[in-house]
Amino acid sequence: MFSGKKVVLGITGSIAAYKSILLVRLLVKAGADVKVVLTPAAASFVSPLVLSTLSKNKVLVHLADEDTWANHVMLGRWADVLLIAPLSCNTLAKMAGGQCDNLLQAVYLSATCPVIVAPAMDEDMWHHPSVQRNIQTITQFGNKVMQVGNGELASGLTGEGRMAEPEEIMRYLQEFFFRKNTLHNKKIIITAGPTHEALDPVRFIANHSSGKMGFALADAFYLQGADVTLVTGPVQLKPTFAGIKTIRVISAEEMYKAATDNFPDKDIAVLSAAVADYKPATIASEKIKKSGDTLTVELSKTKDILKSLGEHKQEHQFVVGFALETNNEKENALKKLAAKNADLIVLNSMRDEKAGFGFDTNHVRIYDRQGNEYDSGLQTKKEIAEYIVQIILKKIHE
Repeated sequence: MFSGKKVVLGITGSIAAYKSILLVRLLVKAGADVKVVLTPAAASFVSPLVLSTLSKNKVLVHLADEDTWANHVMLGRWADVLLIAPLSCNTLAKMAGGQCDNLLQAVYLSATCPVIVAPAMDEDMWHHPSVQRNIQTITQFGNKVMQVGNGELASGLTGEGRMAEPEEIMRYLQEFFFRKNTLHNKKIIITAGPTHEALDPVRFIANHSSGKMGFALADAFYLQGADVTLVTGPVQLKPTFAGIKTIRVISAEEMYKAATDNFPDKDIAVLSAAVADYKPATIASEKIKKSGDTLTVELSKTKDILKSLGEHKQEHQFVVGFALETNNEKENALKKLAAKNADLIVLNSMRDEKAGFGFDTNHVRIYDRQGNEYDSGLQTKKEIAEYIVQIILKKIHE
């Protein structure tokens, strides 16, 4: 995602500057070309030597160093994004007032790229009217201001003002600056996780699905520029990106309604949820008491989401189903593909090691209506999600 991206990282005089070390490491590891600019005050908080070693570029502090001039105009035009993290109260005021007394301010005022800032200061300072006025001012200039965190501060107090964590900044950059446009204006619906089918007020029938595959698919589609709606059963996961619309459901009936209600305006549907095939025919209004050695529960079939979407899909819509099999895997997957009128079927086999429920890795085989097979091999679920998206892109552009 960051491969080939050019980032100028500005670091100002704040104790939160220690986080910039990890931030540089994450950016470089993700493939970005990073050039670091320190304010003179920042050099007291973080070592230029460490930053230059990690970034693989000379760290710049002054407009001129002996007989060498730092071309701030070049830096401002070179970058895909200027990221100032941490942003101190002092630098914020200079940005709002258009002051230019150091290299970072010169780069900022010369920048033709987007600018994102991650403020860091104590709570009382953060809430001061002049600081909030300055935040509004630089926002009006078109700069993006990340939300401060709430927690322990350098003063020993607890409250708002913490700089966003490096991982949060990386996600923000991905979401607002470095998303691809491959699926721009395309609307995707994804189902994820298990469903819980109630027996009584305290018990339910379920399966071991963690939802990880569906959530990874939501991320992968979103990073391709798609408008993503994620319908998820009861899991503890949260979407990586704020822009992913999430609908949380419990039962198969609720998931069916959410999927069918949201499908008509979608371009692609990917049904990765492990939806219960059967549910209790009746739900006891009170907790079922233990009595006797056995308990017989009558089950009724749940509504088939994949079949319903396959029957109602329009010519422009593309439907992908998932099949989890324990025997005759390919045969059963191809039957499901045909019977449900899907365009692709993604086969998960319980025979594959380190794949399926409970693992962070997976191994899938994808079949299309022409009989082609695409084998992912064993990869992380994030990589599998990206692989599935690429196969879908290939098919919809054929």
